[in-house]
Amino acid sequence: MVPHNILLSKLERYGFDGWTVWWLRKWLEGHSQRVVVNSSMSKWRSVTCGVPQRSIFGPVLFNDQWLSRIECTIRKFADDTKLNGVVNTHEGQDATQRNLDKLEKWTHVNNVRFNKAKCKVLNLGWGNPWYHYRLGDAGIESSLAEKHLRVLVDEKLDMSQQYAFVSQIDNHILGCIRSSVASRSWVVILPLCSTLVRPHLESCVQLCSPQHRKDMDLFLWVQRRVTTMIRGMEHLSYEERLWELGLFSLEKRRLWADLIVAFQYLQGACKKDGDKFFSRVCCNRRSSNGFKQRADLGRI
Repeated sequence: MVPHNILLSKLERYGFDGWTVWWLRKWLEGHSQRVVVNSSMSKWRSVTCGVPQRSIFGPVLFNDQWLSRIECTIRKFADDTKLNGVVNTHEGQDATQRNLDKLEKWTHVNNVRFNKAKCKVLNLGWGNPWYHYRLGDAGIESSLAEKHLRVLVDEKLDMSQQYAFVSQIDNHILGCIRSSVASRSWVVILPLCSTLVRPHLESCVQLCSPQHRKDMDLFLWVQRRVTTMIRGMEHLSYEERLWELGLFSLEKRRLWADLIVAFQYLQGACKKDGDKFFSRVCCNRRSSNGFKQRADLGRI
């Protein structure tokens, strides 16, 4: 719940011109709300805090340059804030707790608050001492797995829980399609599955692409189920169904996505990170342009 008056005053201090601040003020002000329960309604009240959801400016207006004073690494997306730090020593533990105290002080100054019931500690590493931290007067509970932008990360950085979660959602969606859609034509089934199912299977594949056969089989079973839902494909093998429908296997699609991202790095689309991953080395082959790309696997 970001107070509008504090937000607009910060925009002025950060150097936004008067017209931009005036436009944002007009965009934020003038809203009112009320609560309706059954047939009872509360009075209308002016909205003096909060950022409109599902808007382009929403995530941007949650950022605060003051948070750059935090010693540890901090990651923010809209109202989702994560603090990272190395805590293999007592000094690291004290630094993390000191930064949590700074965040708590920041909430009092800016008249906002963290939902402490949702704040968790995720300890990574085999030798992690599992220190106990607090946010204000409340202790923060430890968690074995937490979501980060819809990706489930556990204490061992093993993505198997993420794969099981995604496959469960997709199987539920396929069940809904089977029970609610009468047609079994590929013209109907494939667009539905490409829109509702495939995005889950291919989300964040550059970060959490399955590496073990048991995890690959979970995703493979979902696509097998999609192809068996189409009328006239029952007597064909899985590979033949893919060929007849003009589909690639999920493994090839993941490889395709990886090659696209690697090409973007090499073309300079992500210069800040791409310089860490690739470097150019000379070669003597006459058929090439005299250079090759070398991946720095130690930094990936």
